[in-house]
Amino acid sequence: MPSFRNSRRRLRAAVAVALATCLVTTGCSSESGSGGATPTGDYTIWDPYPQFDDSSAWVRLLTTCGTDAGVTVERTGYDTTDLTNKALLAAQQDNSPDVLIVDNPVVSTLADAGVLTTTDEVKVDVAAVSPNLLAAGRIGGKSYGIPIGANTLALYYNKKVLDAAGVDPATVTDWTSLTAALTKVKTAGKKGITFSAIGTEEGSFQFLPWFWGAGANLTQLDSAQGVAALTLWTDWLKNGYAPNSVLNNTQTTSWQEFAAGDFAFAENGTWQLANAKKTGFEYGIIPIPSQAGGTAPAPTGGEFVTAPVQSDTARYAVTEKLVACLTSADNALATDTTLSYIAATDAVQRTQVADDDELTVWVEAVKAAKGRTSDDLGTKYPKISQPLWTAFQAALSGSASPADALKTAQTTAAAATK
Repeated sequence: MPSFRNSRRRLRAAVAVALATCLVTTGCSSESGSGGATPTGDYTIWDPYPQFDDSSAWVRLLTTCGTDAGVTVERTGYDTTDLTNKALLAAQQDNSPDVLIVDNPVVSTLADAGVLTTTDEVKVDVAAVSPNLLAAGRIGGKSYGIPIGANTLALYYNKKVLDAAGVDPATVTDWTSLTAALTKVKTAGKKGITFSAIGTEEGSFQFLPWFWGAGANLTQLDSAQGVAALTLWTDWLKNGYAPNSVLNNTQTTSWQEFAAGDFAFAENGTWQLANAKKTGFEYGIIPIPSQAGGTAPAPTGGEFVTAPVQSDTARYAVTEKLVACLTSADNALATDTTLSYIAATDAVQRTQVADDDELTVWVEAVKAAKGRTSDDLGTKYPKISQPLWTAFQAALSGSASPADALKTAQTTAAAATK
């Protein structure tokens, strides 16, 4: 098992990057809260859900898990970005929380910095977890946490708009049939599809189903398959099937366009289900199609429950109980319902669908999904994502062809990931 001391050099480098990021964005505090110095019997949990207070079902679950393990849980909720920085700083001070819940792409960053234990070290059972979801937390053949649940992307549709255009959503099964549907919608005087192509990770998140759905790989951005995916997007803009606003759309503003009622389709996530019910029009959901048919692999969102390295390894026995409690089938069902997540195991997914058949399409999408850091990309992913979003921004704005934009992106990514 790697010791905290042996990871010190990598950790210092990761903290330096985190601090530099803090200075550019928001102010950071070096205070890390409770951790290794907590009294015996107190165990700390940090999560990215500051919206939940002590009266919430989530915090009550944390308290119950602590009680069942015979300890008192001290919980702190942080904003997602702040949580990563605080986790790195706390590890440098040997003051990490006992349980850390983080966004899945962050797992590789923390693992690479020596912050996290493996699931084998803390004896966390991951056998029932869907392999495609677990892969987001696997680096070098080792798992560094267990997903608490997952969300992903699909296509919402406005039934009234499609009916007026004579489109049956069940016929949209590949890129050809989707583009044909958009053509009919435009001919009927309505708007086609809205999505987020902003020059940030949100844009990359939304492009990946089309990129992967063409059979492209993140290690070769300028492949013929990658060019086909970007050409699909640029052709939609050229033909008026998608608005120019996608260049600046976040997933939230894209949803607002769809909710106004004129668009046939919107690419968006599980987290919009509650808002979909408030639109005032009849909607439906279909999977994002691959180029040749079938469900495209969309990227997974959602958090992992991880166990940071402790200098007092005797604490791991209780940590194992806390993680097992938080991810047990009964508790996972309640938590995933609260967070609008699809569960990470088949058994709980079946229960979710039995309780709400509207989740069927989301379970299908999650089963086909993959982590952005999967394929052992780990910390290389951000160095690939940025050139990728730069490429689709260039192509959609007309400053470069899809092929040229992706060729430049590949050169940049290859240099950054050597």
